[in-house]
Amino acid sequence: MNELAKPSPQQLAWQDMELGMFCHFGMNTFCDQEWGDGTDSAEIFNPEQLDARQWARTAKRAGFKYLVLTAKHHDGFCLWPTKTTDYSVKSSPWRGGKGDVVREVADACREEGLQFGLYLSPWDRHEPCYPDKEAYDDFYAEQLTELLTGYGPLVEVWFDGAGSQGREYDWNRIIGLIDQYQPDAMVFNMGRPTIRWVGNEDGVAPYPCWNTATTAKESMFTSDMMTWMEGTPSWVPAECDVPIRKRHWFWHPDDEASLRSLEDVLDIYYRSVGHGATLLLNISPDNRGLLPEVDVERVIEFGDEIRRRFGQPVGQTSGEGTELLLKLEYIQPVNHVIIMEDIAHGERVREYVLEAYSQGEWKELVRGSAIGHKKIDRFDTVETDQLRVRILSSVEQPLIRNLAAYHVE
Repeated sequence: MNELAKPSPQQLAWQDMELGMFCHFGMNTFCDQEWGDGTDSAEIFNPEQLDARQWARTAKRAGFKYLVLTAKHHDGFCLWPTKTTDYSVKSSPWRGGKGDVVREVADACREEGLQFGLYLSPWDRHEPCYPDKEAYDDFYAEQLTELLTGYGPLVEVWFDGAGSQGREYDWNRIIGLIDQYQPDAMVFNMGRPTIRWVGNEDGVAPYPCWNTATTAKESMFTSDMMTWMEGTPSWVPAECDVPIRKRHWFWHPDDEASLRSLEDVLDIYYRSVGHGATLLLNISPDNRGLLPEVDVERVIEFGDEIRRRFGQPVGQTSGEGTELLLKLEYIQPVNHVIIMEDIAHGERVREYVLEAYSQGEWKELVRGSAIGHKKIDRFDTVETDQLRVRILSSVEQPLIRNLAAYHVE
């Protein structure tokens, strides 16, 4: 682990967003499947009530800061009228073949103040030239260029390693295009990433989840680790992706029973954002082109509960050094503490202990290692008017951006 690694300003801003919405939408939505083979007719794609503003309004209302759309999944069907293939929205009946899902979602995000990101599958099961490496590299670079240049600023470009085991893409060229057209965008997990996959589709970061890494898993379907390009930064924070419906990334009919409970989604939040990572929660539009009402209710319920729990601390402070004291106005119940390092200067804390002053003595509540961007600690309710964090091990002077206490009913 590079102990002095530091985030770029773009990484720092991305980590502060903490919550993103993933939208898996495309040909699979109309075929009751997760992975199409590229043979389904474009005539099937017809989301007659598509309302990207509903998607963006839901994300904003729930407290998400960015939205990532699957512009092309493994089946090769493109949600924008690309010049590279006829297998796209322009060959569908939707909007009379004149529609552009990517455009509508990009515009909706901009209107709601959300950052916008795009997923472009490297694996393409429809494109005839895919077996020809050079021809497909040209094809993919052209698709990527269209997306990088046509839809305004992108916060993230999401590269999925599924289906690409053993395949070499022209990552120098791909990353060069991002450098040229979207230099502030995060790059997910492949090529020369600036953020990495957490390694599972459960939305859960292990603890500790350090912000430095030299490798990450390629996909769910292999134990192989990614070989990243020379020049990949040492600081590569983790993103945790998970669907709100347990079994599926794309919408399926009669699948509401798999919708995660509020308690399940909250547990995921504690073990992703609460472990210093960023959570990318997938909510899939249905074949109408709308987010299902039950999914919308659940994700808004989730956002409301996060705000209820952590919207108003009973006390907070910041500071530097190996001991930080938080004095409350009076003795009161506390059962959650959030600690954040000032990671602009690196991840310095290696071990800490959280204590409360109660009944005339200091009592240990929690002992941990990584703090990083954010650590949420839960413990049995204690009556106290003083809390302190003691840093037991660190690299350089510890810098605590925020120490905040909460009482969650």
